[in-house]
Amino acid sequence: MADRVTVIGWDGSPLTAAARSALGAATLVAGAAHHLALPEVPGRAERVRLGSVSLAARRITGHRGTAVVIADGDPGFFGVVRTLRAPEYGLEVEVVPAVSSVAQAFARAGMPWDDAQVVVAHRRTLRRAVNVCRAHTKVAVLTSPGAGPAELGLLLEGVHRTFVICEELGTDREQVTVVTSDKAADHTWRDPNVVIVAGGTVTAPAPENGGWLAGGEPRDTASAPRGWALPAAEYTGPFGEGETEQLRAAQLARLGPRTGDLVWDIGCGSGAFTAEAARFGAAVIAVDRDEDACARTLSAVRGFGVQAQIVHGTAPHALEDLPEPDVVRVGGGGAAVVSAVADRRPARIVAHAATRDAAELIGRDLTEHGYDVECALLQSVELDTRVWTEKERTVGFLLSGRLPDRHP
Repeated sequence: MADRVTVIGWDGSPLTAAARSALGAATLVAGAAHHLALPEVPGRAERVRLGSVSLAARRITGHRGTAVVIADGDPGFFGVVRTLRAPEYGLEVEVVPAVSSVAQAFARAGMPWDDAQVVVAHRRTLRRAVNVCRAHTKVAVLTSPGAGPAELGLLLEGVHRTFVICEELGTDREQVTVVTSDKAADHTWRDPNVVIVAGGTVTAPAPENGGWLAGGEPRDTASAPRGWALPAAEYTGPFGEGETEQLRAAQLARLGPRTGDLVWDIGCGSGAFTAEAARFGAAVIAVDRDEDACARTLSAVRGFGVQAQIVHGTAPHALEDLPEPDVVRVGGGGAAVVSAVADRRPARIVAHAATRDAAELIGRDLTEHGYDVECALLQSVELDTRVWTEKERTVGFLLSGRLPDRHP
């Protein structure tokens, strides 16, 4: 095992005295080609190209001497330090940090970034990164080949955002370009790059003295209603039969929308479910054939300071060109819409029915599509607590389907 391992972050500026001292004593230096070409790298040191960090970590583990790893930006922020410290390698490292590429990008844009989401996009996580860009008004995307500005723009179809694309930060070839998301695919971008994705609707002003939680939205969340499945009074209404607080609470619990998910809300009605799914951090596309319902949904999401894409159209035809969902609430359309949704293979689907026959029809269709199906008869009775008498009674069937071969 190496006697000493130092990780040096490099942001294009001259190396610090600590970094030069570590390099001067190094018998092995790992880094990208432009790192290994730095004049401070000793000629006697073994050079390891840093393609796979895991392979480099194994090489360092077997090295007897002093090792240095050079990485762009802050190596502790989505960087090599995590891999080097993994238990299987047993490496203790010293870190000489540098300014992260995300901090550099926001500095070039002249924007604060304590309220920004930061995501990593590669081929496996690109879709989830895009969903974060749908759901939030300020996101920094650390891209990779095949998951860059062009791909982000293509997958954001239907959602307008502004891209600040920062190429090769800290080098002589650094370039910062501002384009709209629909134009990003018209260009070829150099790697590495960072994309700031900004836009969407923020209805509440930022707190006067700034926020208190990094990555939070720029609004005063203390004024937002506490809790989920809020009563009708919190929305412009009217509520449909499938929008009671109790049913929405059960639907949210079954779907579990979370950051990085794309939720479809079909038959969005008042917009109550759309707004609450978005409050969990998920991206939401709300669909309804009624223009008034679309307007109510837009009002609901703006009232809570969250983002959603509203589609005016009739399901299942309106669903054909939408991006693939992770979880879906079917608030209207019955078995025909549930079947069309199941064809798209989301991980979870919830629906409701007023009668047992309708519930059986939906349940059988979900089963035929390979879903594990649960059905419950929900009955809620609202009481007037002044005299403890019944005010309103609602009864309905809740159906939920879970696809076993998708993530839980």
